[in-house]
Amino acid sequence: MGIDTVQGTYAWTRGPQYETPAEVRALHAMGADAVGMSTVPEALVANSLGMRVLGLSTITNVAAGLGTEPLNHDEVLDTGRRVQQGLQRLVTGIVKAF
Repeated sequence: MGIDTVQGTYAWTRGPQYETPAEVRALHAMGADAVGMSTVPEALVANSLGMRVLGLSTITNVAAGLGTEPLNHDEVLDTGRRVQQGLQRLVTGIVKAF
C-alpha cells in the first residue's frame, strides 16, 4: 500500500496537555516506543463491550524532550492532514481483508 508502518508498544497519557520530557523518559524506561493521548480509551471501551480490537495510531510529532523544537499543535494537525489518505488506504485494506 506504500505506507510505512512500525509495530511497537504504545503508552497512553490522559492529556489534554502534551506529555512532559520526564514522562517520556519514564515511559520509555518501561518499554514504550510511542506516547499519546488517544487509542487506549477507545480500545478499552470497545473491549469492555466484547469487541475485538486492533489499535492503529498515527505518530504526529516528536515526543517532548526528544526534538530540538518545542511541541507545536500546528505540527500535529499538519502531519495528520499529510498522512490522511495513506491512513484511509490502510484502514480500507484492513477492512477488506477481514
